Amino acid sequence: MIDPSIRQNAEEKMKKTRESLVRNFATIRTGRATTSVLDRITAEAYGSMMPINQLATIGVPEARMLTIHPFDKKNLGAIEKAIQKSDLGINPVNDGSMIRLVFPPLNEERRKDLAKQAKKLAEEAKVSMRNVRREAIDAFKRLKDASEDEVKKAQDDIQKLLDKSIDEVGKILAAKEKEIMEV
Repeated sequence: MIDPSIRQNAEEKMKKTRESLVRNFATIRTGRATTSVLDRITAEAYGSMMPINQLATIGVPEARMLTIHPFDKKNLGAIEKAIQKSDLGINPVNDGSMIRLVFPPLNEERRKDLAKQAKKLAEEAKVSMRNVRREAIDAFKRLKDASEDEVKKAQDDIQKLLDKSIDEVGKILAAKEKEIMEV
């Protein structure tokens, strides 16, 4: 007898991998300003590293500009340094009370670099999903009371689940590449 929780567990892990990929894609800068590009940037404040969105209010006044209003003005310098050290490639403008980030239009070379970064993240997601498949197949093989036919059928089912998930990752990647390459 094949335990259905093995498949459910594998399906849940693959779903979480896709969701993680979508979150990671949101942090990749495109031609438009979005607050999510700052999600993975942390600044030192109050003796520890904290995400910028926990230290300040982030706004989008224009399509190519972000404003960062710190809750505590003492953190302005730390936020500015964190943005400069990040891989955003944007120089923050500090006016003493807030920071402005002006997103210049992306050139062709930078767009290609961002597309490569997106492909790398998608490939990492696919590898993670393949590992989930391998773990599920190993779990099926360890079952004592399952026949060879049941195990083979369960393996085929997991392979179909993987193929479907990798297809979805491909669609997510294609949409992100289109967004990145859009002028």
